[in-house]
Amino acid sequence: MINLKNKVVLITGASTGIGRELAKQFAKEGCKLALLARGIENLQKTEVEVSMITNSVESFKCDVTNLSSIKTVLTEIIQFYGNIDIAVLNAGISFNNKWGVTDAEAAEEVVDTNILGIVYYFQELTEGFISRGGGIFVGVSSLADVRGFPGSGIYCASKAAATVFLESKRIELKPYNIKVITVKPGFVNTPMTKKNKFYMPFLMNPEKAAEIILKGIKKGKKVIQFPLPTVLGSKLLKILPSSLFDLFASKIKANK
Repeated sequence: MINLKNKVVLITGASTGIGRELAKQFAKEGCKLALLARGIENLQKTEVEVSMITNSVESFKCDVTNLSSIKTVLTEIIQFYGNIDIAVLNAGISFNNKWGVTDAEAAEEVVDTNILGIVYYFQELTEGFISRGGGIFVGVSSLADVRGFPGSGIYCASKAAATVFLESKRIELKPYNIKVITVKPGFVNTPMTKKNKFYMPFLMNPEKAAEIILKGIKKGKKVIQFPLPTVLGSKLLKILPSSLFDLFASKIKANK
């Protein structure tokens, strides 16, 4: 088991949902927290809630799609705490396109957030982790990475890219005692999923999701995926022949 006490934990997308609940969970473990998000108002609400658990919490406004912003904030965090031990790269956005329509502008924002918002932190933190003899990256992907679901192709593609990137880094960085953990949730009741107009099976509350993620991090799991029925369903969909998947997916109601 990994002892998290006194670890400096950076969390992106900490203003709401899973990020906010993870901040509370890490605080209970005695961690020092650096909370990042674009929305400063909600981020400050998170800081207030977490400060009821620990005094070691600071919030930083940061756009994960802006490398300059990331560099500045990381410098501030390291100046304040001395180092970063764990980077939880949780920031993400979704986009449901109209049936048969591709929105390149929306695609760019999703890709920048869901992929580059992870890649940038690897670029900026890896050398520091190596010099200190180790560290942990936790990247949040999704069980939606298995196939291209109609109406969500941009989102699915971004999460598939995130999963593959994290997998490659897990292997590359293992010799340096750097752990890379991929988190693949199913549907979690967050502001992002509230926009969905389709049925979301096995919808989970963010508190439970955060508990599962924290437990997996402490155990040093390579992949943390949940809930089990959705995990099993995604594995089945992944091996489904294209003709059968097309038949299944064509019945999904997309936004029109």
